[in-house]
Amino acid sequence: MVMELPGDAELVARLRARDEAAFALVLDAWSPGMLRLARSFVSTPDSAAECVQDTWLAVIEGLDRFEGRSALRTWVYRILVNTAKRRGVREGRSVPWSSVADESGPTVDPARFRPPGEPYAGHWWEFPAPWPEDAVLATEMQRLVAAAVAELPERQRVVVVLRDIQGYDPDEVSSILVITPGYQRVLLHRGRAHVRARIEAYHARAVTS
Repeated sequence: MVMELPGDAELVARLRARDEAAFALVLDAWSPGMLRLARSFVSTPDSAAECVQDTWLAVIEGLDRFEGRSALRTWVYRILVNTAKRRGVREGRSVPWSSVADESGPTVDPARFRPPGEPYAGHWWEFPAPWPEDAVLATEMQRLVAAAVAELPERQRVVVVLRDIQGYDPDEVSSILVITPGYQRVLLHRGRAHVRARIEAYHARAVTS
């Protein structure tokens, strides 16, 4: 049974008092998600685990400087992101986020939509193939989605992991990554479009085979 975490004020006070039970609570609650997020930046599971360990050490050392201007979890995740980014750059897995990628192109091939002048302009020429509901495909589908997420550019991958895999709300994701809500929406939309395209292509092959 997962124990509910106390509010930030109580939790911070207990952590600053070196309450081992409070540390155990946050470690159990947040470490699995932190590990998944770190893996988005670095090359191996072991490297991701080291990022998480380094993050918790930094949290312990920096607790007295935590000012409460964000949620405690957001603050911890920011430390993780910065730690994992630095390690990812050293490993050649990441590029600095200051080198902004082009996010302005279309997410779906415009040729798939009816052009101006056609009846129902802007609508699909043909709807995407329906997805089969055979439960036997569930494990294979999970592998396909994981592979599609792994193919994403880092910015999109991190946002998709936080939003769609970990279920964090948009405001917290923007705060963790220190990006605008609008940019986060662009990254999420483009990441989801890539994953959907991979799934659609898989099912199209399955239908014709």
